[in-house]
Amino acid sequence: MPRVLISVIGGADCSAAEAAVAEQVGAEIARAGAVLVTGGLSGVMEAVSRGAHKAGGLVVGILPGGSARDANRYVDVPVVTGLGDARNVIVAGSGAGVIAIGGSLGTLTEIAFALKRGIPVVGLGTWELDRVRAGGAEIIRADTPKQAVEIILKR
Repeated sequence: MPRVLISVIGGADCSAAEAAVAEQVGAEIARAGAVLVTGGLSGVMEAVSRGAHKAGGLVVGILPGGSARDANRYVDVPVVTGLGDARNVIVAGSGAGVIAIGGSLGTLTEIAFALKRGIPVVGLGTWELDRVRAGGAEIIRADTPKQAVEIILKR
């Protein structure tokens, strides 16, 4: 039986608080036996990858550029796309669910891609959506990294 994939999205630049939350999310994903999927670069992506790596998890990085060397040092499986920001569709669509931590416009695009495909998005200090314009779709709010992972696994 294939392992569950969980995508984690967030800014390439993040605060120390967001990085700490991301690292905890990564550890929770690894402890649950799921596979982490990220954009493979810095910020939230690196922090969540570090957390999963330290906890013995598997980390897949969907890279925007043309070189595996662009991946942060915690990525086990670098996927080179050469797609630039268009790789956000792959990151958002690869997981059984998406956990969004902080983030700016790139994160917002990934949230939109996931919700449009019916993939649940759990938020930890991330965007708020206008439910009317989002067609009733919503970001499920979590209070802790553990709760965020549990919500995805229950769906």
